[in-house]
Amino acid sequence: MKYNPINSQLFIENRKRFAKKLKPNAIAVFNANDIMPTSADGSMMFIQNTDIFYLSGIDQEESILVLFPDAK
Repeated sequence: MKYNPINSQLFIENRKRFAKKLKPNAIAVFNANDIMPTSADGSMMFIQNTDIFYLSGIDQEESILVLFPDAK
């Protein structure tokens, strides 16, 4: 396990705080970092985009987080 378990309530509260700062009908899109190649057969260690981790706790490449608080 890469991290000790983090209570999901932390990420819920982080998203609520972020959503309060959005303008009405605004949408926010966050893309995960990619795995960066170092050579033809190697790659660097994956490091997640800190914004997507702060808001979701997801630590996986090729992830997208879309926040649209006013969606119906």
